Amino acid sequence: MSSIQQEFNTGKTQAQAQGKTEELVQSMKDTGNEGKERTAEAAQCASESAHQGKDQAAGFLQQTGEQMRNMAQETVATVKSTLGIGEKK
Repeated sequence: MSSIQQEFNTGKTQAQAQGKTEELVQSMKDTGNEGKERTAEAAQCASESAHQGKDQAAGFLQQTGEQMRNMAQETVATVKSTLGIGEKK
């Protein structure tokens, strides 16, 4: 093979290698961007889930508080009635 042919083949191989390298770099960038997007989506879902859980917990605590208040009022009414100091009808 002539030296010109060898130089041509070497140049061709280098160009192909550079093209593959650029493809790999772009692929890695794309993969990184996908990872960022998925992480952001997961964080958003976690935030929404936490907010929903917080709302449910607040509702449960409010309901429990109301039940406790009602039970206390019933207890007071029963004690008053038993002692004869309840409301007269």
